[in-house]
Amino acid sequence: MDDVLRLDAVGQARAVRDGQVSARELTEAAIAAVEAHDGELNAVVHRRFERALAEIDDLPADAPFRGVPILLKDLGWRQAGEPYAAGSRVRDDLDAAEDGHGVVRLRRAGFVLLGRTNTPEFGSTITTEPVAYGPTRNPYDPAYSAGGSSGGSAAAVAAGMVALATASDGGGSIRVPASLCGLVGLKPTRGRLSHGPSMGEGWSGFSCPGFVSRTVRDTAAALDAVSGYEPGDPYDAPALPGPLTAELHADPGRLRIGFLTAHPRPDVPADPDLAEAVTRAAALLESLGHDVTPGGPAALAEPEFARHFAAIVANNLAAHVVSLGAARGRPVELHELEPRNAAMVTAARANSAADHILATQWVDGFRRRIASWWAGGNDLLLMPSSGAAPFPLGWIPPADLSTAFGRTAQVVAYTSPINATGQPAVSLPLHRNAAGMPVGVQLVAAAGREDLLIRVAAQIEQVRPFEHAAMR
Repeated sequence: MDDVLRLDAVGQARAVRDGQVSARELTEAAIAAVEAHDGELNAVVHRRFERALAEIDDLPADAPFRGVPILLKDLGWRQAGEPYAAGSRVRDDLDAAEDGHGVVRLRRAGFVLLGRTNTPEFGSTITTEPVAYGPTRNPYDPAYSAGGSSGGSAAAVAAGMVALATASDGGGSIRVPASLCGLVGLKPTRGRLSHGPSMGEGWSGFSCPGFVSRTVRDTAAALDAVSGYEPGDPYDAPALPGPLTAELHADPGRLRIGFLTAHPRPDVPADPDLAEAVTRAAALLESLGHDVTPGGPAALAEPEFARHFAAIVANNLAAHVVSLGAARGRPVELHELEPRNAAMVTAARANSAADHILATQWVDGFRRRIASWWAGGNDLLLMPSSGAAPFPLGWIPPADLSTAFGRTAQVVAYTSPINATGQPAVSLPLHRNAAGMPVGVQLVAAAGREDLLIRVAAQIEQVRPFEHAAMR
């Protein structure tokens, strides 16, 4: 059974269809893997094993992923009747009222929903160390962070508990954990996946649902299963030419690819691990026949971006705290929040509605300045997935807020601008540092071009198969 657990989700689904293993046996094996390994890693914060097993007989017989176990990030991806804490102590055991559209589509696709994964409180930082549930540890080295906010999902997949887990990305929260845990993590185009029915958008459009996986084909197939506009959604992503799985063997052609190794913030020196990862990836892409040259959008270095991005996120957090108080029947007090979030809510309360609109209008202009680089004839941008090398737990301190905010901004400097523009981007596990820790690189495409990202990522994976040394 260990051999089946080592397959990716597409491979597991085929094993079930071919009768090599039953859906129940596969689910029981995944449950055993969680029970064996999660005590150290602390990736899974809510287990629904008995209910998951009871639901297997009701899965659609012809579903593409029938019987494949999956874990859901405990932020977004609501499941009716199941606890939904979003990494916080202040939910007062509120259960989700209804399934999110993504969860409905996962069920239709035949996935077995095992439970929910750890996340920082409200997803507002880039490491998964919530007070409510404790830190999630990196399977490559338990002293290190698995990243955030999808750290629980990334650790579970990297450790081999499941082949695939849901995630979301508001400032790098798919790509950074994928980088730190040696996984594939694609942030889709804004509007590709629905936040409904409980939400229209996340973080004023910055946040996108997605997945972390071990293979490009899993990412493509999972996105095919859950993507699509739902009535009333505020955005509708540009139509793809067809299923993303059809792009896995498509020739991407000769592409124009720019690459960056210097950190967008001039006060942060280039990290040798990150620079080496990008330089090697650039050489690999060049060997595959692409035109690869230094350079990227000049707007990435605009110092005003971080301030506007942070203000919009803080305003959204403050609104969420108000709605949480209404749902539980009494307001959330600042002392109930972790210090980071209390500070963000306090800052947001000093902002006016006009301040918020002006910040979003600034981002509108920023988006056009970034997009002009692709409109100028470039196809892809290559850069680090994280603005810092793999870091230990505690490196983003919970009490020293100045250091915490500064280091968080450093980490997301390559990712958060792409949340603001709404473009798709994928982190690929192409490098390890001297300590053996994964270091991902990020490819960014123009809005709506997930198809191009899948083509190139599959091309890379074919010549440089990804290693997953942390699987247990």
